Amino acid sequence: MDDGVDVELEAWLESRERFEPPGEFVEQANVTDPSIYEAFEENWPACWERAADLLDWETDYEAVLDDSGAPRYRWFVDGRLNAAHNCIDRHVEAGRKNHAAIRWEGKRGETETYTYGDLKRETEAFGAALRELGVGEDDVVTLYLPMIPELPIAMLACARIGAPHSVVFAGFSPDALATRMDSADSQFLVTCDGYYRRGDALNHKGKADRAVRRVDHDVETVVVDRLGGGLPHSLGDRQHDYDALVTAHRSETVEPVARDSEDDLFVMYTSGTTGEPKAVRHTTGGYLAHVAWTTHAVLDVKPEDTYWCSADIGWITGHSYIVYGPLALGATTIIYEGTPDYPEKDRIWELVERYGVDVFYTAPTAVRAFMKWGSDHPESHDLSSLRLLGTVGEPINPKAWKWYYEHIGGGSCPVVDTWWQAETGGMMITTLPGIGTMKPGAAGPPLPGIDARVVDADGQEVAPGEAGYLVVEKPWPGMLRGLAGDDERFVSEYWEDYSDPELDEWAYFAGDGAKVDDDGYVTLLGRVDDVIDVAGHRLGTMELESAIVGVEGVAEAAAVEAGGDLLAYVSTEREQAADAVLRATVTEAVEAAIGEVAVPDHVVFTPELPKTRSGKIMRRLLEDIATGEELGDISALRNPEIVGELRARLAGETRSYLESDG
Repeated sequence: MDDGVDVELEAWLESRERFEPPGEFVEQANVTDPSIYEAFEENWPACWERAADLLDWETDYEAVLDDSGAPRYRWFVDGRLNAAHNCIDRHVEAGRKNHAAIRWEGKRGETETYTYGDLKRETEAFGAALRELGVGEDDVVTLYLPMIPELPIAMLACARIGAPHSVVFAGFSPDALATRMDSADSQFLVTCDGYYRRGDALNHKGKADRAVRRVDHDVETVVVDRLGGGLPHSLGDRQHDYDALVTAHRSETVEPVARDSEDDLFVMYTSGTTGEPKAVRHTTGGYLAHVAWTTHAVLDVKPEDTYWCSADIGWITGHSYIVYGPLALGATTIIYEGTPDYPEKDRIWELVERYGVDVFYTAPTAVRAFMKWGSDHPESHDLSSLRLLGTVGEPINPKAWKWYYEHIGGGSCPVVDTWWQAETGGMMITTLPGIGTMKPGAAGPPLPGIDARVVDADGQEVAPGEAGYLVVEKPWPGMLRGLAGDDERFVSEYWEDYSDPELDEWAYFAGDGAKVDDDGYVTLLGRVDDVIDVAGHRLGTMELESAIVGVEGVAEAAAVEAGGDLLAYVSTEREQAADAVLRATVTEAVEAAIGEVAVPDHVVFTPELPKTRSGKIMRRLLEDIATGEELGDISALRNPEIVGELRARLAGETRSYLESDG
């Protein structure tokens, strides 16, 4: 494409506010009938049988929903099923044992493929091993593993024998692991000797051992040998070699244990980047039905697809849309151990081309990084296999959405911008790609059957275009069933603010600010605690950061309030000068988009922003750096080296500001 045509295309994309799904996509989409919204509304809650019908039930449920104990709702009442059977066995029984279930790509280019037949044998063997160690139904097994095949295998082995799993992100500290094990009263741990980070071998078992010493009960530990001779290790008391256990039980048959629909499938701890971590409980029937349905309807995944969600399994996105959703549908899911830019910045696109990926689901943070690195990287690979793109984790601004649509999707792939939370279990607000018009910057309408609204502080719906609080006024199958060991907090944190128990009216408070347009499309404005108070005005970080990222040459931005000042940390695109001209352009853009009150006191340029290993910007850390506070736990930070540089840059920015003011 010549430069003139390229400029015309960029201008055309910039001017567009709506995009329709391509006719070719609609022809093959899993869901294409617009009346589905009305059908779900008129037939609620029985409409959710469509989700339950995607699963095999050993015992049929008696009722779709029991709301008599609200807000402790029960879904698919008295039904019995097993998640491992639904994700593995039934596909084998249907003659698909040789179909690839997992394709794993290691950090050093290692590859492994597990068919559904392989996955059945592996989960049976490890399930038998866990039983030998004393794991019974309802015992919580903690999994502290990086992105290696043994992680989903262990999850499914736990599900097979009726033991809830608690996956703790491998980047967390020993203290974080010990806290979670104590909270869950988990007496069983699966970890590994180590893993590679940018080519270096890191000792992971040492962290796990330190955590176990801090837990106030005995722990049986299983250790996966990930590094072999690269990092020799020894086993101590109550420690067992994973390979030896699996080999010893290789020929055993372990029938999936039928679980009540309301029995726990797993406990998911929030990351703890703000406040104390919460142990969110997700149950077998409702959760699995919800993620299977949304994988089918929103991500348009089919059994023959190769599907890639680039999240880490240590987070809820990985649980729902790397493991349970795609495997429940019998698709091939990619598990990638590496980072997007190692060894080169075209790593993602090289893998998309090699594996012929059909559906790609990633975070807006990653999309902004791809933009920063330049379109020449994806353009050097054949991405024509892609059919659908998705984003998750935070709102995506229109500029990044359009870049993703054009440079990754070639203008022919719908982009689903999905809103949901660890607490919701699965997607709640987004477009259905075979039906809905896409509006860059707006996630979309609530999915069929989801009664999400934007309300004011009194619980009244706000007018279109006005900011308010996002609430969900009807239950949904994938919803959390409680906080493990903290039932009181479950009610107070999620239900009390917008509920009236005397009238038996319950509303889930999502903790997010939002606004809705005349078409019912919801735009997320960030967490309520991501609202900045400046001179008596409340500014949403999403709105402020979108104005900054809209400036040509800006790749990412994070806005925080510190000591009464508004700071904007800005990361520029490749080859863009971080100078006074760009600083002035940023402040002018903010003033034009929001008003003079929103203009940052300081614009701090930085090569990158501090992020968790799941890709979320750590705004708390940015505040602490600005105020000089102690940083606290930064074990979730994937780029700790940026902290010192930010401090130096902020000091320089402050000196420059004072000199110009004087």
